[in-house]
Formats: sequence, C-alpha cells, structure tokens
Amino acid sequence: MTESRLAPWLSASRWPTAPIRLVARLGSGHTPSRSKPEYWEDCTVPWITLADVWQLRDGQTNVITETKEMVSPLGLANSAAVKHPAGTVILSRTASVGFSAIMGRDMATSQDFATWTCGPKLEPRFLLHALRGMAPDLKRVATGSTHKTIYMPGIEQLRVPLPPLEEQRRIADFLDEETTRIDQIVVHREQQRQLLQSRQEASIRHLFQEANTFRTKLKFLLTSRPRYGVLVPKFEEGGVKFVRVNDLLDLPGRAQNLTTIAPEVSAQHPTTLVRAGDVLVSVVGTLGRAAVAPHSIAGANVNRAVAVLRPKANVNRQLLAAWINAADFQEQALLATGNDSAQRTLGMEDMANFSLQWPSDEASQTELAHMVLRSTEFTQRLECTLRRQITTLTERRQALITAAVTGQFDVSTASGRNVTEGVTV
Repeated sequence: MTESRLAPWLSASRWPTAPIRLVARLGSGHTPSRSKPEYWEDCTVPWITLADVWQLRDGQTNVITETKEMVSPLGLANSAAVKHPAGTVILSRTASVGFSAIMGRDMATSQDFATWTCGPKLEPRFLLHALRGMAPDLKRVATGSTHKTIYMPGIEQLRVPLPPLEEQRRIADFLDEETTRIDQIVVHREQQRQLLQSRQEASIRHLFQEANTFRTKLKFLLTSRPRYGVLVPKFEEGGVKFVRVNDLLDLPGRAQNLTTIAPEVSAQHPTTLVRAGDVLVSVVGTLGRAAVAPHSIAGANVNRAVAVLRPKANVNRQLLAAWINAADFQEQALLATGNDSAQRTLGMEDMANFSLQWPSDEASQTELAHMVLRSTEFTQRLECTLRRQITTLTERRQALITAAVTGQFDVSTASGRNVTEGVTV
C-alpha cells in the first residue's frame, strides 16, 4: 500500500514521512478463549472491542477510558491479548474501519484494533489527528466481502509526517481547539434539525386536529388488508423492479434504477405487485417511512420490510402518506412493536387497526393535503440548508486536519477561523 495510493495528500507534507511502526511500537489485540470460563472471571482490565466503536464514530472523543467489556489477567496471560499503556493510540481495522482514539488508562483490545505506543519522536495526539486525516482513505482501501478489513501488512505500511516534536504538539493543540469548535457548530446544526422535525410533527398533528375530521381506523381507508412483500429475493438483471426501504426516500427519483428480482420469485407474491397510487410503507427496522407509488414503478414488487397499502378511490394518497410519516403513526407503531427489540417489525393486522383523524370528505382531504404539503416543503428547505452546512463543516474539518499535519500552514500564526466562514452558531 503505497503512500500515494492510500493518502495522496501525504505527498504534500513539508516534513519527511516515516512508517508509523518505526516511531511507535505497533501492536494489536486478541480475544481470550470463550470456552475457558476461568478466563472471564475476576475481569479487571478494560478491553476495547467493536462494541466500543460507537464512542468514536463522530470523531469527537479523543480519549477512551470506559469499555463495555473487561478481561481478566488470567485471560491476558493465556492469549495473545496485551495490556497497552495509557497514551497508546488505537485504530479500528475490521468491520468499522478507521475510527481512532487514545487510551486514557492501561487497556487491552480485541484483534479488531491496531495499536501504536509512541516513542520519543511522536506525540500521541499528533498521531491521532494524522490517523483521522487518513480515515476516509482507510475506508476506501479496506477489503473483504462481508466485513471490510485493513490487514496488518497494510497497517505496517501506514506513514506519518514527522515534524519536530514541539511542532507536533503545537499542531495537536491547534487541531484540538479548532476541531472542537467545528464539532460544536455541527452539534448545534443537528439540534436545529431535530427541532425542525419536532416542529413539523407538531404542525401536522395540529393540522389534522383542527381540520373537519372524524376518528377512524386505517383499514377502513383501504380496499384490502396491508401486505408485505418478498422475504427471500433472487436478484436478476432485467427482472421485476424491486422496492426496498431506502428507495422510499425518493421513489420517483429512484424509479429507473431500482434493483430487479427474478420474475418467478415475484410471481409467488402477486398481492404485493405495486399499482400507481399505492402507498408503500416501511414496516421492519425503520418504521413509518412512506411514499406514494408513481406510474413509473407500476408492476414492481416490494421487499419484506415494505408493506403495500391500497387506498380506496376517495382517499387522498399524499395525505395518507403524510400521516404515516408523522408522529401519530410512529407513536402507535412504537406501542405495537415495543421499544426494546433490535429489529422492530410491525404486524399487518396491528397496522390495519391504527386509528387516525381523517377528513370527512374529499374536498377537506385536498385542502388538508395542500396545507400539510406547504408545511412539509418549508421544513424540508430549511433541513436541506442545515444538511449542506453540516456537510461543508465536515469537509472543512477534514481538510483542516490534513493541511495542519502536513504543514501546509503555520499553526502558530493561523487562527483557523476561515474553516467556518459564513457559518455561525
């Protein structure tokens, strides 16, 4: 894995680069045998595993001190696991590739991590920022069909710029401060997005409550009971179009590029062949993501995680989809499935018996649908702006890290404020 293939930006370093293993002791971890109960008694050593990666995903946790699991000294003594000293830098290299942190105390890791214990020429915080600069590159070159992995021979080739140690510390101080500031703005933007979603849910609920409506059950708005689709698809090029949960995010836009399945498999599920105007709704995992089927996907079939609702002729499809996407449906789905399931699955009979406030005539439905659409479009425009700002901040954060660790500017005189120019909290 050459420097130019992994991280082309390293070639712009004003300082020489060196394999990290030459300036830091490279290590890894192991899992003591689960078949030996005595290895898992009196566990006192923090043990970093993939179950702890959630702490590292946002790149805002520099030091890790708590782990989900502990390992025993006996387990360490009878396996290839090693207790690394505080200050050791870790990098996840399997399944969740490219997440990094510094050990806040003496800890061990599973085999899913590479570790570097820095020598006198390398500052751990500088190495941490350099690894975070490489994270997108590491994900790109990871291999494997089931779980993407960076294998240890590749880890051995990873390089780091080597400015003087004092300069490394200045760069780390600068990046600690500036990335924290950017992260705070991102947090504010995410909070604003959540407030927008809450506002939208409250707005739709209010619109339904204030309209001329009556209480009914979902099944009375449909011509037949809801049905879910193909459990075990057989993918085949040029076959029957196949709608999955993520397709519901933009069904008209994805209509021409849907995955296709074998016609004989689709034929086994004739009741879920889609007609234009059907309302498709996610019923496994992500519940209540809904979209109206356009003419361009008529004849398609759906995944097991997607249910087909066929509204009566006098039911406004867009309004029904809007209600499914809103809080009233979500609250009933949560009650029906419970909130402690790893993969919530909504039963068809349960969904059919959901209750809702519904306009009493078609004119009222049309008027309410227009009001809901206006409210939704306004919220979507604001949310789109926030998403663009978050994306821009994330890109600039990454660019700031790579520029700083390669010495593209002098951190002792740079303020870093230009990275968020035009974006305020």
